[in-house]
Amino acid sequence: MAFRMKTVLALLVGFLFLIALWVWSGYNSLVTMQETVKNSWAQVETTYQRRVDLIPNLVNTVKGAANFEQSTLQAVTEARTKWMAAPDRASKLEAAQGAESAIARLLVTMEAYPQLKATQAFTDLMAQLEGTENRINVARRDYNDAVMKYNVGVRRFPRNVLAGFFGFDQEKPFEAAPGSENAPTVDFGTTK
Repeated sequence: MAFRMKTVLALLVGFLFLIALWVWSGYNSLVTMQETVKNSWAQVETTYQRRVDLIPNLVNTVKGAANFEQSTLQAVTEARTKWMAAPDRASKLEAAQGAESAIARLLVTMEAYPQLKATQAFTDLMAQLEGTENRINVARRDYNDAVMKYNVGVRRFPRNVLAGFFGFDQEKPFEAAPGSENAPTVDFGTTK
């Protein structure tokens, strides 16, 4: 009888050890995935910050063009200010989408100013802005990949039990703003 009791006790301890090992491993993998999402978002923020830092130089370069649309410059400046003041990830994404729209309008409007496009400062800024936009796209893709892996980890059974118990919620991936597939329209009839 004692041997049987020891065997049952050993099996119970072994089972509890396996459960504890599973909880430990599952929790740590969820933490790792969550930190990867946070790091990926930090990379997105860094590239957005680079873009925001270029905006004052771009605006100052463009201001030199005679009769340039002040409303377009104001929209770009306001978009930058909104991004800088955004308190959380959702607000920053919304502000970044506003900045993209304002910069797109600015770039389309600049097509009507060949003397501006011919300056070296403008050419340099456009090259920097293009590189920054490419970095933003890569950072967004990496962020979305990290969010997808994390969300799969949070939702897949049996890890979803741990995620629910420890409060790991799904993350929201970056999504393009509605209507972003349409190019901005600019009326050059009023600029000159």
